[in-house]
Amino acid sequence: MNCGTLGPLFCLLDLLTGSIIVPSGATVRVATPVSSNCMSIMTSSSSGVEQVVPENRIQEIKLLNASDDAYGGVTVNMKETMDSDDFSSLLRASISQWRQQGKKGIWIKLPIEHVNLVEPAVTEGFWYHHAEPAYLMLVYWIPKTPHTLPANASHRVGIGAFVMNHKREVLVVQEIMGAFKGTGVWKFPTGVVDEGEDLCEAAIREVKEETGIETEFVEVLAFRQSHKSFFGKSDLFFVCMLRPLSFDIQIQNLEIESAQWMLAEEYAAQPFVQKHKLFDYVAKICLAKKDKDYTGFSAVSTSTVFSGKKSNLYFNNQGVEL
Repeated sequence: MNCGTLGPLFCLLDLLTGSIIVPSGATVRVATPVSSNCMSIMTSSSSGVEQVVPENRIQEIKLLNASDDAYGGVTVNMKETMDSDDFSSLLRASISQWRQQGKKGIWIKLPIEHVNLVEPAVTEGFWYHHAEPAYLMLVYWIPKTPHTLPANASHRVGIGAFVMNHKREVLVVQEIMGAFKGTGVWKFPTGVVDEGEDLCEAAIREVKEETGIETEFVEVLAFRQSHKSFFGKSDLFFVCMLRPLSFDIQIQNLEIESAQWMLAEEYAAQPFVQKHKLFDYVAKICLAKKDKDYTGFSAVSTSTVFSGKKSNLYFNNQGVEL
């Protein structure tokens, strides 16, 4: 056996079974000694095939390139074009190897150009985890136990912007499309937070896009959680207070029919707002912020513990010194 490229820790020959254990992504070249008639390489693949190597013949066992994750699993990033039959063989051999190594979850990221590999992966027991415009993520659980793989993202995050000028007028819009189309209801600018975008940045962006008004973030006044919303996901909606830095409205014609500054009391008196508790509650909270001692959650910049990525902590800063 030629094990020079693997080292003693990763090359184990069981003389009783003839099985070989190798790390992910490795290629093992195996040749039988002159005195042997044959040598069995037990891959323990899902097909149960035993590969037999005749005397003095070299046999290569190839595995998919994979990286270990922090939870006892592996991740495969498919980058090179591959025939589906070749992929199936490599995948079966790799699963066998990972099983011997005690691995648990297997993640395969398939770029959209490798769509031909989806069917063989599903045939081997993989299932869809999530999809993005450029790739599909599939997963597989090796142990004979219920899997503990994290689910796909469960929530969508949206914002509503409460913007009031010095005349006690709030910035409101009427929408061309969606549930409010044609209702005549004036509402706060709203929108969905983009991937990698902070709440405060999303609120500022949405107000600018819909009305042309420049603002700065003040506080999160309240938030609402609902379920079975967009594509069955849960929904988090944050009501954000912004301070206007400009006042001349320039509407976005693609989504907004009209926009204006409306007296806060006139906004709250709309039949739609008074009829629906959620809108009524939000209006009262916003007015309480202006007229009373209601305090929301302001943002302080911080970073994540392990990766050091920028993040924001939102908190009520009354009586708190950081």
